[in-house]
Amino acid sequence: MRITDFPFKHSWVFPHPAKERDGEFSLISGGNLIPERLLAAYAWGIFPWYSEGYPVSWYSLIPRCVIIPPEAVIEKNLRPLLRKNLYRVTFDTAFDQVIDQCAMVRRTGQRGTWITDDLKNAFIRLHKMHWAHSVEVWDDEELVGGLYGMAIGKVFFGESMFHLRSNASKIAFAHLIFLLQNLNYSLIDCQMESPLVRRFGSFLAEGDFFYSVLKQNLFQDSDNYSWQDFKTHSPLIN
Repeated sequence: MRITDFPFKHSWVFPHPAKERDGEFSLISGGNLIPERLLAAYAWGIFPWYSEGYPVSWYSLIPRCVIIPPEAVIEKNLRPLLRKNLYRVTFDTAFDQVIDQCAMVRRTGQRGTWITDDLKNAFIRLHKMHWAHSVEVWDDEELVGGLYGMAIGKVFFGESMFHLRSNASKIAFAHLIFLLQNLNYSLIDCQMESPLVRRFGSFLAEGDFFYSVLKQNLFQDSDNYSWQDFKTHSPLIN
């Protein structure tokens, strides 16, 4: 499936963030979270960020924290953990559980979560349509870490992650990188910097670079079927 398969309506078109000032800013408020509108937003590098009980606010952020999958870094102290296979890693087998856990994460400086019930339900719909994907980390049958995001073309838009065991989110992110390398993805949009993504080689991209990569990669076939059957491997951990 390609993003061009959707007959986007004019009312779903957002102002182009490249014409706005750099920094974190709200472009527009209102609207609902139907899949077509979310896809139209992410195609411009725009994402919803708001609190329960308030209108949907659509944000952009430049410089943008990104990772180029072929250039990703796997730190030496993480490689032994990956080789030992202490945890079982799967894709797209527990999307609802992953997003529920991400919504419960307590984050410094935030009083609640931006993963509202409406946003959660919207991404579950996108997952059923094979646009949104998850990575799960299991200790036997217990879900102990994971992440979710959206894939359009050859760009993965990371949304959130969680861990209930040490290093579980790092293991999930490493396997995401391996998968995206295998599928020839060109960009991971991390949105905002964090200590975890910096460990994997993230950098702050200026607007010209970020929007250029989006334009080059969004309209490619993004292999938007279930990721359940994928097995990941990378020479980075050998």
